[in-house]
Amino acid sequence: MRELVRVVLPTQFGVFRATAFEVRPGLVYLALVKGELAGGGAPLTRLHSECLTGDALGSVRCDCGAQLRLALRRIAAERRGLLLYVIGHEGRGVGLVNKLRAYVEQDDGADTVEANLRLGLPVDGRSYDDAAAVLRVLGVGSVRLLTNNPDKARVLREAGIRVEAVEPLRTAAHLRNIGYLHTKEQRLGHLDTAGEALEPASSPPPDAVRLLGEVDPPPGRPYVALKYAQTLDGRIATTCGDSKWISGEEERAVSHALRAACDAVMVGVGTVLRDDPRLTVRLVPGTSPARVVLDSTLRTPSSALLLDGDPVTLVLTTDRSTDDDRKRIRETGAGVVVLPSGPGGVDLDAGLRALRECGVRSLLVEGGARVITSLLGAGLVDRVIVGTAPRIIGAGREAVGDLGIARVAEGIVLRNRSVHLTADDILTAWDVG
Repeated sequence: MRELVRVVLPTQFGVFRATAFEVRPGLVYLALVKGELAGGGAPLTRLHSECLTGDALGSVRCDCGAQLRLALRRIAAERRGLLLYVIGHEGRGVGLVNKLRAYVEQDDGADTVEANLRLGLPVDGRSYDDAAAVLRVLGVGSVRLLTNNPDKARVLREAGIRVEAVEPLRTAAHLRNIGYLHTKEQRLGHLDTAGEALEPASSPPPDAVRLLGEVDPPPGRPYVALKYAQTLDGRIATTCGDSKWISGEEERAVSHALRAACDAVMVGVGTVLRDDPRLTVRLVPGTSPARVVLDSTLRTPSSALLLDGDPVTLVLTTDRSTDDDRKRIRETGAGVVVLPSGPGGVDLDAGLRALRECGVRSLLVEGGARVITSLLGAGLVDRVIVGTAPRIIGAGREAVGDLGIARVAEGIVLRNRSVHLTADDILTAWDVG
């Protein structure tokens, strides 16, 4: 083994010292080091298996990208530690092309273990011997290991590296990788999000997938889940429009976990103008979904936070918007989709069809009241998730407006209740119809 190059690498997580090691001819490992490793006890350490699809392309079929970002954040926050990016571990050691072939088997019903076996591949072909050797060259003889995989701790110990603690990397699940995560826990022995650790570093993310229920998109449109927070007397804002914050931070973390679980999150332009939301995942470690705005005349300002940076934003509009405004929005990097007009703005059926054509299978709708009412009135909602806060404000804005229902028996029926309790609030979820 030999060191090839050492360079300072500034990243969004801070500045690291990057060192490339050739462990065998043509095989390079990259070590990202924060602070001084010598002295000060066992450094926080992550052995991260190469995953092009998750790490670089943002695939949510696995949790690799989210774990990579979380590990770098944890190391940067501690100001001391290292991440060793382990090349040759793509697809648990089977390589990129074989991993993609295994994806085909998974789409045909196999779990990640069965998919590899069907192809005559090992379930896990990774070796950590070279990783242990790199750690020794860096002068690291003991670690606090960031992992959910007990095998990593075992093989490092067998290679003479002292593992003083195992700290799990808890990330929020996505509907597209929940089966993958369950297989790792049930068949490969990985720690679950509440797994035992010698020094637990964080509480598990909220179980958003359970709140979303059985996600089965109807033909031609995404599965639609409505989510809003209200007071005990059913208000989502005061008469003046103030809604910050009706719910507590733990309930808002559930909202972020719901975003992380879905392909896209949608609001109406009224919410953009009133609240200027980012619609990203910040309160839990997870992947931010695509952002969607219903805006029939393109009133969304160019300075809106949800037009800035990642992830992608789609603005659904109508021919009532001008060419100049479409150009203005596109210049921010957002996409503009022109659709037919409906009774209250963008035709909702057409909008949902367009999203499904873009690959959106699960859609979280966060408001406002006009959008919520329109979707419920059109019969386009599959799940309702409501956070109820222990507050009473009297007169104010309601989440659901007039649905034209004259008799209680004609009301929308909700079933299959799920309840989630936070420190202050109660979340309840139901299937619609």
